[in-house]
Amino acid sequence: MRKIVAGKLHGIYVTEANLDYHGSITLDPDHCEEAGILPMEFVDIWNKNSGARISTYVILGERGSRCCILNGAAARTCQPGDQVIICNSVYLDEAKLTALKPRVLTFDKDNRIIDRLTYSVERDAEGGHSFSILNEANNVLPVPALAGRS
Repeated sequence: MRKIVAGKLHGIYVTEANLDYHGSITLDPDHCEEAGILPMEFVDIWNKNSGARISTYVILGERGSRCCILNGAAARTCQPGDQVIICNSVYLDEAKLTALKPRVLTFDKDNRIIDRLTYSVERDAEGGHSFSILNEANNVLPVPALAGRS
């Protein structure tokens, strides 16, 4: 079993940091449902502004609020206006990797969804893996080149 990305809120903006709460991250249920993130699920959070990386669990905020609130100790790692990546994961047998299609949402400064993407891993003709990012129309988007490749 391997730990694999299951969904992401990529580039969502922190709306509040609440130190005096029990802990967790509060997210809009609309965003969670689209990305496949469940209440009480543990997620990794990566702060694009500071580089901080934490893990905490999700609680649901008000539907339609577009909130992203870091609570308790997590509030020390992010400030309102910071852009973060929130990622959930699953443990998966490698043989089932091509069946998994993680949903990835990207956001504007008001936490409105800009893009709805899907990650796709397929087997290539040589038996290796290929990776694609698909948009809503199932168009393949360019994947950033690996450093050092020509």
